[in-house]
Amino acid sequence: MSFETIIYEAKNNIGYITINRPKALNALNAEVLNELSQAVDIAEKDEAARVVIITGAGGRAFVAGADIAAMQNMTAEEAYSFARLAQIIYNKIQDMPKIVIAAIDGFALGGGCELALACDIRIASAKSKIGIPEVTLGVFPGFAGTQRLPRLVGTGIDKEMLATARKVPADEAKAIGLVNHVVEENPMAKAEELAVEICKNSMSAIALGKRAMNEGMEMELKKGIEHEAALFAVAFTTEDQREGMTAFLEKRPANFQ
Repeated sequence: MSFETIIYEAKNNIGYITINRPKALNALNAEVLNELSQAVDIAEKDEAARVVIITGAGGRAFVAGADIAAMQNMTAEEAYSFARLAQIIYNKIQDMPKIVIAAIDGFALGGGCELALACDIRIASAKSKIGIPEVTLGVFPGFAGTQRLPRLVGTGIDKEMLATARKVPADEAKAIGLVNHVVEENPMAKAEELAVEICKNSMSAIALGKRAMNEGMEMELKKGIEHEAALFAVAFTTEDQREGMTAFLEKRPANFQ
């Protein structure tokens, strides 16, 4: 499938989703979001993609935010629908059974920061700046930033980022847990390196473990622990469990499907 604002390709077990509006710093509008939704669906079903990497084209921005020109004259009802569109897509990314890596090279602001938050792993180049500056526009984050950011960096830091609208440098973002890794340049290389490591392991076990973590975060601790046990039991119904443990006992590398 061809898109106007998104590029999707799969190679070497990795699915690549590139937001391709470099002249607009990859700003999000309804067209981009709808095409992103389709690309996420393709990546989830694509057997050639065991790990997914999301990035932005042009080398200046991951995503610099939502398209302000498209938002300026929205009614309250239109703003609600726009926010829910993005939230539903970002939820799909979070819930995808595959690991999703954000390769951030440049600005990840507003909806771009929120997109990165929906991914499992975030890698940023040293020049990158990450933030939620929407209060400078008279609004606040509406693509789940007020919910995912405090779960990642804690309350206090999240409210400071909200209220100051400060663009956090990459090294500081790593220090507060907002990104996993900072590289001098070319975060895609590090993302691919991690993807190769991930692909050596059981995809079914990763999917179950990711589900346990995501769903458990929404539960009271003891319920989450019980939920983990239930999903752990499911792992014992898979071919990967049989292959992994047999390979261990036979002292050979596992051949996961």
